[in-house]
Amino acid sequence: MGKVRATRHNGRKGKMGVFKAGHNDRTFNLDNAEHIDTSRSAMNVYWDCYQGFNVPDENGVRPERKYCFEQVELAYYNQQFGDSVDAQNGRHIKSRHKERIRTVKDILKDPKTCPEETVYQLGTKDGYEDAALFAKVVAELFEEIQKRYGSNFKILDWALHMDEETPHIHERHVFFADDGYGMNFPKQEKACEALGFELPDPEKKASKRNNRKMSFDAEVRELYISIAEKYGVTIEKIPLEGKVHMEKNDFIIAKQNEEIAEKKAELEELTIKISDIDALANEVAEKAYEKACEVVAETVKETTLKADVAVIEDYEDAILKPSSGATKEKRNIAKSLLDGAVNLLKRKSENIMAVVREALENPLMKKKSHEEIAEAARMSVRERLAKAKMEADKENASHDHVHKEYDRDER
Repeated sequence: MGKVRATRHNGRKGKMGVFKAGHNDRTFNLDNAEHIDTSRSAMNVYWDCYQGFNVPDENGVRPERKYCFEQVELAYYNQQFGDSVDAQNGRHIKSRHKERIRTVKDILKDPKTCPEETVYQLGTKDGYEDAALFAKVVAELFEEIQKRYGSNFKILDWALHMDEETPHIHERHVFFADDGYGMNFPKQEKACEALGFELPDPEKKASKRNNRKMSFDAEVRELYISIAEKYGVTIEKIPLEGKVHMEKNDFIIAKQNEEIAEKKAELEELTIKISDIDALANEVAEKAYEKACEVVAETVKETTLKADVAVIEDYEDAILKPSSGATKEKRNIAKSLLDGAVNLLKRKSENIMAVVREALENPLMKKKSHEEIAEAARMSVRERLAKAKMEADKENASHDHVHKEYDRDER
């Protein structure tokens, strides 16, 4: 056939958590796996570091395996990292931090220390190399990888899947290096450093986009292509539609982004940048505080005036009643005085409002209240955005069918 693409994607976890070895050797319930053609599963090839190859005979009968991939990986982790884990736990107990104690199983399930999984493929669903030739290429690749990097790298298991749309291989491995106490522990970047790999850009600091693992992957990819070409496979080396080669995590993200582009566009219309939220919150706080000052001062004025006038009116009722015994002349004088007092209170209430406003406009009081109102506004906006995002994510989740967890190769 013509040129084919040699794809290689790395990953450790998806939305359902760390990738499970059980998917690769088919030790899970296949009834719900619509993407798997169980009538062809007998054609799959399995290999692990303890039991070697497991292939069907000419009649499609597969030898019984004593251990599945998950058991093999746990056994290797116990053998290679058990002493380091025990020593770490001993130090935690000595320092009175028992909450930090972990088992080997915990290390095996931790996204930072679990096996990394790589998916290999020669071609796509629209055209691919003969599965037997593909298996030869990758088997030689794995042998060479182990020979070159075995001091700090171990291939644990791999599986050639013939029961899905395109033949592909899932390979799982672990990087390890000295834990600082003379024992091995899963340490990817430190392992790559021990193997002599440099940063892609030595002039820059190590980062997610500039690390020794990237140099390792680039070298292995070149090795993969060279072995395939040795077997007569013509590799297409021009990136698809101008895209650079993407490792597994980037590839998955890109595919998901394509599928939910429309939903994401709707969500982006609702999204406000944090800086915009802050500006909006400050503007709202300033206007809200000014209005609050007006309302509070006016309320204090009215409430105070009503209370004082009510007291005077009670005195007026008591004094001006005929039963009070006061003469008409005294009652008239009292009414005049009390009316004057009410008018005086009304004038004084304006002073009360001015005093209240002055207190509210105090720089310290204003600053404190302004910050509290702004923060409340920010929280309100963020909560609305979070709610909108949650609703959008629920809709997007419908794209994450069961095969998103298990069928993790390029389509």
